[in-house]
Amino acid sequence: MLGKLWPRAKQSHASNIVWLDLGDLGDLVHPNGPHEQWQDHGLGLLRTILHQNGILTDLLSTRAVTSWNQLRKQLEGYDMLIMNVRSYTFPVAYRSAKIFKEVNPNGLVLTGGMHATVAPDEMTAVAEFDKICQGPGEKTIVDLVRAPQTFPRLFMGVGAKSMAEWPMIDRTLWPRPASDRLAKTFNWPLEPECGWGPPAVATILTSRVCPWQCVFCNENSYIGNMGRRPVEMIIDELNYLDRTHGPLGSVVIHDSMFFQNPSWLEEWIEKYPSKANKLWPYWAAARADTVRQWPELFAALVRETNWHTVSIGFESGSDRVLRILNKECTEEDNYFAIDLLHRIGDEMEAEGKQPPVFWSNIMLGIPGETHEDAFKTMRMLKYMRRVMPSIAFYAPYPGSALGHQLIAEGRSLMTKDNYHRFPDDEKVKGVDYQFYRDLLAGRYDDEINKGLDAAARRRQGVFTGALTKA
Repeated sequence: MLGKLWPRAKQSHASNIVWLDLGDLGDLVHPNGPHEQWQDHGLGLLRTILHQNGILTDLLSTRAVTSWNQLRKQLEGYDMLIMNVRSYTFPVAYRSAKIFKEVNPNGLVLTGGMHATVAPDEMTAVAEFDKICQGPGEKTIVDLVRAPQTFPRLFMGVGAKSMAEWPMIDRTLWPRPASDRLAKTFNWPLEPECGWGPPAVATILTSRVCPWQCVFCNENSYIGNMGRRPVEMIIDELNYLDRTHGPLGSVVIHDSMFFQNPSWLEEWIEKYPSKANKLWPYWAAARADTVRQWPELFAALVRETNWHTVSIGFESGSDRVLRILNKECTEEDNYFAIDLLHRIGDEMEAEGKQPPVFWSNIMLGIPGETHEDAFKTMRMLKYMRRVMPSIAFYAPYPGSALGHQLIAEGRSLMTKDNYHRFPDDEKVKGVDYQFYRDLLAGRYDDEINKGLDAAARRRQGVFTGALTKA
C-alpha cells in the first residue's frame, strides 16, 4: 500500500531538516474534495531553492497522516522544522510545532508565510516558533537555514524583484498522495482534476498579488507587487511538464488576478496558441470591471487561448454591498461581464465549439448586508448560464481592512484556534446565518425570481451544495 510507503511511521532521514506541508489531517489520504489535494507553491519554490543550493530537506505532511500520533513518530530525530504558515493552517502549524519540540527538545522551528506577516502577534505568542520570517522568503531562505542564529526571532524576508528570477519548481519535491486509491487519480507530481478541465492538471503562477484593495482580502498586506513571469517562461514550463510528467490535460493559473497588464495578455494571445505543445484549456481569474474596460481583449483570450473557465469574484449583486467591500465594481459591471461571456459562449456553441463557463465567486454574510442585498446577489447568480457557483460566508481574516475592524470590535468568531475555512462556519457575530442557510436551500425563491425572465426562474434555486471554504 502506498499509504504505508509514504510517509512511513518511522523512516530513515536523508536530512536532519524536515519541511512540513500543512493542511487538514488526511487530505492526502481520503480528501473531501480535489482542492484539498492541491500543492503549496511557496513550499515548492523555497524547497527547490534550498535543494539547488545544496541544502537537502526531508518532507512530511499533516495531510498525509490521519492522527497527530502518526505525525509525532515521523517528526522524531530532526534538528530543524520548516513551515509555510497561512492563516487557515495556523492552528495546524502551532500544534505541529509543539509536537516537534516535545520529541526534539533541542530542535529549531523556522516559520514564514502569510500569517507571519498579517498576524505577527499571534505568531510570536507561540513559544515554539523560534524564527518568524515576514513577507517573501526566496532571497532569505538559504541564509536562514544555514545560519538561523544570525537572524532575530521576527524579521523581514527579502523577495525577488521579478518572478522571472524564480527557478522552475521541482514538482517532485511536493508531497505524494498517501493512499493507493488517491494515487490512481492524483497524477503526481502534476495535480488532480477538479471539474475545471481534464487531468492531469498543472497549477502555475504568472503574477503575484492583486493590485486592488478590496477590504475582505489580506493579500496586499502580505507581499508587494513584483514583475510578472515572462510569457515564454510560462509556456516553456508547461511544455516541460507535458513532456516530463504528462500528458498534461489542463492548466489552473493560480494568479489572484490573471486579467491585468494588457501588453502581457496580448503577448499571451500571440504565443500560447503557437508555442505551447497543445492549446490546453485553463482556469484563470478576472474582474468584472476590467472585462468591461477591455472587452475585445477578453473575448480574444477566451476564443483564441482556450480560457475555458473564467473565474470572476462577483462577490455581490448589490451596489451597496460592493461599496462596503471596496470592490470598485458595480452591478452594471457584473452584468456586462455576464452578458459578454453569454454572447461569446452562444457564438462558440453555434460554431460547434465548447462554450466557456463561469467559476462565479459569491460572498454572503457580509456585515451590513440586508436581505434585499442578498436577494439581488442570488438573482444575479440565477441569471447566469453555464456557471459553476462558488459561494462562501464572509470570513474576517487578519490583514484585511474589514477583518481588522471586526477583530478590533470583538465581532469576529474566528480565532487562532479555529482559523479554518469550513463552509458552514459562523464567522461574524450578529449575522443571521439561518437566513443564509434558508436562502441557499431555495426557501426565498419566490422573492428572488421577481424580475427574472422565465428561463432564469426555471434554473436551479438550491445552492447549498455550492457553499465552499472562505
